[in-house]
Amino acid sequence: MAGDAVSVAPNLYKVLFENDRVRILEVRYGPGVKSEMHSHPDLAVVALTPLKAKFTLGDGHTVDIELQAGESTFVPAQDHIVENMSTSELHGILVELK
Repeated sequence: MAGDAVSVAPNLYKVLFENDRVRILEVRYGPGVKSEMHSHPDLAVVALTPLKAKFTLGDGHTVDIELQAGESTFVPAQDHIVENMSTSELHGILVELK
C-alpha cells in the first residue's frame, strides 16, 4: 500500500479534523498539478470548485472524474496518483472513513 496522502503530499492535503471515526482533509491542486502515488481509505469527496481529474490507480488503470462545484461522490479505498486536468485550481473536501 502506498503512503498516506498527507504524509506523501502535505503541500496538497491539509487535515482539518480527525477523531477515531473520520479524518477530514482539505485538498488543493493547482492547474496541471500531479501528485505522487498515495493512499486513502473509503472516503466521500465534496467538490468546492469544478473538478476534472485523472486518477491513475495502483494497478495502472486510469479513471477520469468530473464533478461540478457542490457535487459529491464516494471513492472506495485505493492507492492512486491524481492529476488536475483543469486550467483552474481543484479545491475540495475529503471525508475519510476509519
